[in-house]
Amino acid sequence: MENQATLLDKSPEEFSQKQAIGLTVLACSATTLIATPLLGYLDLANIVMLFLLTVLLIAVKLGRNAAILASVLSVLLFDIFFVPPRFSLAVSNIQYLVTFAVMLVTALLTAHLAAGLRQRAQESQKREQRTQALYQLARQLAGTLSLEQVISIAQDFIATQLSAQAAILLPDATGCRLLANPAPSSLPVEMHLAQVALSSGQLVRSDEFSSLGYAPIYLPLKASMRIRGVLAVRFAEAAQEPSDETNALLETLASLIAVAVERLHYVEVAQASDVKMLTERLRSSILSALSHDLRTPLTVMVGLADSLFLIKPPLPPSALETAQALHEQAERLASLVANLLDMARLNAGKVSLRQEWQPLEEVVGASLKLLGSALSQHPLKVELPRDLPLLAFDAVLIERVLGNLLENAAKYSPAGSAIRLSAHEDAQTVTISVNDGGPGFPEQRRDELFKMFVRGSTESGKPGSGLGLAICKAIVEAHGGQISASNNEDGGGCVSFSLPKGTPPVIEAEPL
Repeated sequence: MENQATLLDKSPEEFSQKQAIGLTVLACSATTLIATPLLGYLDLANIVMLFLLTVLLIAVKLGRNAAILASVLSVLLFDIFFVPPRFSLAVSNIQYLVTFAVMLVTALLTAHLAAGLRQRAQESQKREQRTQALYQLARQLAGTLSLEQVISIAQDFIATQLSAQAAILLPDATGCRLLANPAPSSLPVEMHLAQVALSSGQLVRSDEFSSLGYAPIYLPLKASMRIRGVLAVRFAEAAQEPSDETNALLETLASLIAVAVERLHYVEVAQASDVKMLTERLRSSILSALSHDLRTPLTVMVGLADSLFLIKPPLPPSALETAQALHEQAERLASLVANLLDMARLNAGKVSLRQEWQPLEEVVGASLKLLGSALSQHPLKVELPRDLPLLAFDAVLIERVLGNLLENAAKYSPAGSAIRLSAHEDAQTVTISVNDGGPGFPEQRRDELFKMFVRGSTESGKPGSGLGLAICKAIVEAHGGQISASNNEDGGGCVSFSLPKGTPPVIEAEPL
């Protein structure tokens, strides 16, 4: 009894062909045995109903093929055991031939409809199971913390739901070339087909490679921003052609994997940004604290060095040289501390701009006067158009920018080389350029020059801390402009910064 119950609990796909035939013959025979004692009590039409009921049950439980066999057997058994003359295929009344035909057609239709309903119910149940599995997969992928977890979960899902092998290939930093699978996989992949899927964004399939053990199906992992990789799938050797439903499931799975990979990418980007922000904030805080603590003792050192020149009677010449060197180094250190403090304030956004509409010529003249001796060994050429418009800027800060750029140009240019300061305007901005006759800027590090503590030549013997261009960049960007470095075709470097023109006020002419 337990074996029979186990057989009845199986689905049609779980029965072998021999089991289905045996159960069909057994069911039809049992119906015949049950109906034979009832022959004297029931009409033949009612006995036909018993056979149709048997066909219906077989169709529901064993499927369409077994139901067709049951239909034919039911007609034969009904003819042999119940239609006179009994125990032969002969028919005494021609009307029974109509009964046989109707019985056979009805049994076949019943078998077809019942088997179809059973199949649709099974398909619906399978879709529900796969939908639930996809929901669980989406929940698992949403909680992943690494690419290895995403790949492992996806491979387990494909192995469980589709009885297939899978591998996930991810691109390099450029997004153009695929890298090897970061997680171990026993599935060989054809990198050329995978690369085609990554480049085209379309499913690529080649059954020729399946016989060689390679994955024949390659699906691009399309996310919202770009393609995040390729999913390679290989079904079992005995599996039939993947159905449309299976292909749709694979595409849905590829989308879920792509979303998970993209989420991890942006989580990594956000973490890196947070770390960078915290690092910059900590560095600015340290610089600000050190600058404040060092300013007072440095001021005292400069004053004490100056006081050595006023001692009566005067100090010996050697002592005065030492005092002069002490004074220069103290001033240099005070300048460095001032730069550090300015950089900390600019990064913290604590500097408020005192912008006023004023001509550029005034701040250029103030910068040249302030530098004085720093430009004594370089002929300076200033080219400012007469019709430059008024600009809204903080004169003190822009003077600092010009001073740093001119000082750098003089520092890194050989003695006697010319320095040129020029300006020109376009539709929206006025651009100021400082050209020197030095070695220029290294091509590979040009964008790094405007970062803190970065110098054009790391091994240079020139004094400096690498803060000048960083301060210039912060000041110019605070004014809504941009700054860049380039090399001149005839040699030397050029640093240019732009300031927005805006809408200057109208200056009315004074009455005569």
